[in-house]
Amino acid sequence: MFARFLKDESGATAIEYGLIAALIAVAIIGGVTAVGNATNAKFNYVAGKLA
Repeated sequence: MFARFLKDESGATAIEYGLIAALIAVAIIGGVTAVGNATNAKFNYVAGKLA
């Protein structure tokens, strides 16, 4: 029973998928933040020119 438990890799696969999902989420959050900051800067530039 103990040897079968050590050979079971289904938990490791789930952890790997979780890590991949976390890395993708971090990349998406970083990209959205960068685009949001750039868009905010453009709007502030336009608002400054209109004022």
